[in-house]
Amino acid sequence: MSKRNINEDGTTVIFGSKEMREPAPSEFIPQHKTPAQIAYQIVKDETFPQTQPRLNLATFVTTYMDDYGTRLMNEAVGINYIDETEYPRVAVMCGRCINMVANMWNTPEPGEWKTGAVGIGSSEACMLGGVAAWLRWRDRRKAAGKPFDKPNLVMSTAYQVVWEKFCQLWQIEMRTVPITHKHPTLNIEEALNMCDENTICIVPIAGVTWTGMNDDIEGLNDALEEYNSRTGYDIPIHVDAASGGFILPFLNPEKKWDFRLKWVLSISTSGHKYGLVYPGLGWVIWRDKSYLPGDMSFSVNYLGASITQVGLNFSRPAAQILAQYYNFIHLGMDGYREIHSNSMTIAKHCHEAIGKMKCFRNYSAELENPLFIWHLDPEYEKTANWTLFDLQDKLMQQGWMVPAYTMPKDIEEMVVMRIVVRQGMSRDMADMLLGDIADSVAELEKLEYPTPTRIAAQKAEKCKGKVFTH
Repeated sequence: MSKRNINEDGTTVIFGSKEMREPAPSEFIPQHKTPAQIAYQIVKDETFPQTQPRLNLATFVTTYMDDYGTRLMNEAVGINYIDETEYPRVAVMCGRCINMVANMWNTPEPGEWKTGAVGIGSSEACMLGGVAAWLRWRDRRKAAGKPFDKPNLVMSTAYQVVWEKFCQLWQIEMRTVPITHKHPTLNIEEALNMCDENTICIVPIAGVTWTGMNDDIEGLNDALEEYNSRTGYDIPIHVDAASGGFILPFLNPEKKWDFRLKWVLSISTSGHKYGLVYPGLGWVIWRDKSYLPGDMSFSVNYLGASITQVGLNFSRPAAQILAQYYNFIHLGMDGYREIHSNSMTIAKHCHEAIGKMKCFRNYSAELENPLFIWHLDPEYEKTANWTLFDLQDKLMQQGWMVPAYTMPKDIEEMVVMRIVVRQGMSRDMADMLLGDIADSVAELEKLEYPTPTRIAAQKAEKCKGKVFTH
């Protein structure tokens, strides 16, 4: 590199370099080295035009941590959690987090250490809970001399995609109960109708991704008590509490949804959602050690000692575990309650304001979590030249990511929008968003002709009910 491309302090003149006038590498590793400052800038510039994380109201994932939490994670970026011989205190902190989460969910398990596992997000935590239920069912069937080749799992159609992956990977039949306008959460009667001797578990959801609502887990537990007593089956509950697991204990601690219920044998959650940690972190807790099959524990001795681990992944970052432990110490129950209460207050403010706009209708009357969905008012929609997909595009032009999407099977004709309020969303930001929504709607209402998405919707409406023959 010529001297004229080097500053007096030895640093590279980044935007005077040849790399800045060439396309970024996309197919092959470059033959020659690139100065660190320039390589950094190339990667940084790729992210520049994206939505700012705190304006992304589509994601549940934490986009803000304080300076000390961020510093801890940066300092631990090179620590591999699984290497317990080199980093034994990380394993201790992980165990403490498991204890705290288990006790937050009212575990009945005695002893110093509770039974749980860390995962890379709630997806891995769900997988582990599902695998444990499958293995327990399989072992019972084997012991009884019965076939064990046709396991099934029951949950609503508002499932998160990890459950579809789980059922495909482990060859488990997925039986889904439709959510409908009449039953916007898990229909307990229909769920039990789908159960049989091959059902490994029922999976209710605390904090449904699609709607923000909670399944009636206590009602399911009560119905399952009668069902299991009558049939002689032993069907348990795994609660997918990816969002609600860190909301219910703070905002609705009296509500019974956790290990206070007899048939809840495992619960999974996401530490990187309302656990307030940067991604990726998940937790799964079992009622006690007897519900974690021994087949799920694997040991190695090539890291300096015998290490036993429960998880689909082996190596994983320790940084998120340290950050979770830091949050527990720093925030305490009061801090989490204050943050989530603020998020809920702001969500309710947005929910009320959007519900008052003539073109919209909220999906639910009340909020159970700091998120909600809405759709176009049916009467308004009949004459509208736009759809919620157009509103999403308008808001994106102003930096907001507010997703529009179709609902699950059986009500897939409904298009909705969703706002997820997390730490980092202030009342002032919420008012700016509401103002931008109102302004965008005003612009869309000036359209003289239908947008492409509206034309497509109109064609779909005309085709509905028609019979096509060859």
